[in-house]
Amino acid sequence: MSSSARSTERADAGDYPGKRLLDLALVVGSAPLWLPVVGIVALLVRRRLGTPVLFTQVRAGRHGTPFRIIKFRSMTEARGPDGALLPDAERLPPFGRWLRASSLDELPELFNVLLGEMSLVGPRPLHLHYLERYDATQRRRLLARPGLTGLAQVSGRNAIDWPSRFRLDVEYVDRCSVRLDLAILAGTVRAVTRREGITAAGEATMPEFLGVPSAGEER
Repeated sequence: MSSSARSTERADAGDYPGKRLLDLALVVGSAPLWLPVVGIVALLVRRRLGTPVLFTQVRAGRHGTPFRIIKFRSMTEARGPDGALLPDAERLPPFGRWLRASSLDELPELFNVLLGEMSLVGPRPLHLHYLERYDATQRRRLLARPGLTGLAQVSGRNAIDWPSRFRLDVEYVDRCSVRLDLAILAGTVRAVTRREGITAAGEATMPEFLGVPSAGEER
């Protein structure tokens, strides 16, 4: 692929005219509904888990640009005798599990959407250290602005494995359209309502992505 073709792909893939306006229209238009919920959940987190109420972490945005994602805290800061944080499963209380099952912990990300760091629909933003672990195809997921939800999330959420998740992310980049975004948003409502695919099998959260094994490496 020529450098000019790659440049065109970087500019256009995972986007369409009016995507940003659609995000703003939906988020701002629905603000009277979600802002009160944000306030109520913040009070519940403060009462059940204490402070800080919010969890922030640097994630990879479009083209790998770092940004700070905002979520409600769902885990405690419980540590072992050595001072290290306990495993996720031991720091995720019933209230935190409920927050994640209902996806209410994701609500503050709407502010990331307003800031233009995220979109309502797109590949989920992942850790910066994953950037060096993607293969060439998986890296194409970075051509789209990260989203609150995406094609992978309506196809199993955290219950599907990393290769399948990345394949769906890249498929979204290639098929991105208003019609697809609206279908994914509708599918997200169904998935959240049914509480499907909240965690990976045998995990409290999604396991770490360790990269693609090199030739001859045991999987």
